[in-house]
Amino acid sequence: MISLTSPVKTRAHHWPAGLKLAGLCLASTGLFLTGSMVVHVTALLLVLALYAAPGTAFFRAGMCGMRVVVPFVLILLVWHGVTGDWQSGVLITLRMVTLIGLANLVTMTTGLEDLVEVLQHLTAPLGRLGLPVHLLDTAIPLVIRFTPVIVERAGTLAEAWRARSCRRPGWRLILPLTLQALDDADHVGEALRARGGPLGSPQQEP
Repeated sequence: MISLTSPVKTRAHHWPAGLKLAGLCLASTGLFLTGSMVVHVTALLLVLALYAAPGTAFFRAGMCGMRVVVPFVLILLVWHGVTGDWQSGVLITLRMVTLIGLANLVTMTTGLEDLVEVLQHLTAPLGRLGLPVHLLDTAIPLVIRFTPVIVERAGTLAEAWRARSCRRPGWRLILPLTLQALDDADHVGEALRARGGPLGSPQQEP
């Protein structure tokens, strides 16, 4: 899941988060069970239609969030082109883009609080067994929240590199981006501890 909740309100914003996540699971299962190119192309077109339905602003925001998928698409296509298996490469790429697009739609139209509430209901049985599900309840929203932040940091580093060099940055951005991500993680961890966040054992009810 790439984007945060979209400020452009749609009908999907009022749908239950559990219903949207269940639909995402069913769509994922269905696409993995079929190898039909027609089905995958149709599914991708339907996803694009869902992005376009709320208007231009929503469509642009969604496509902007999907830019992070482009490098993976290129890697998959090049690899399958080298191995001579174009059909499988296109099929896998269509499936990946479609499912990421659907997941992106879910996060664009669902608040983090709603997603966490669904997660808590799903993991409640595991909590009764003594498993530390409170850590999962904290980790998943943080991943959703900081994914676009890291993407934005990568863009900023790339712009800074281009301002000082004519060469493409490429792999040279990996180290500073990793250090920034680790630094952010350290600050977030300290902030959670300072506020009594769920990094240790679950907090007891008063």
